[in-house]
Amino acid sequence: MLRKLFILIILSLIISTTLIKNHTKKLDEKIFSVKENIRYLNSVKELVQLEHDYLSSPEKLFELNNLYLEDELSLSSRENIQVINNINKINPKTIDQNE
Repeated sequence: MLRKLFILIILSLIISTTLIKNHTKKLDEKIFSVKENIRYLNSVKELVQLEHDYLSSPEKLFELNNLYLEDELSLSSRENIQVINNINKINPKTIDQNE
């Protein structure tokens, strides 16, 4: 009887170890995946931040305008700028008038 109990305990330990090991492996894969996603998002964030910092100053925009666009940009007052929340509100006739 003692021998059967001992064998049963050893078998249960082996099975539990296997289950725990598989669960741990799955958790490690999830952690690795999340870390990779975080690295990717951090690199994208850095690029966007750099672009924002580079283009956010008006002096830099005018410099780029003069360098690449040959004065295609023009100043506009804030009153003339409209925020469009719905694409259906865009009127093609108004766009033609602004050009």
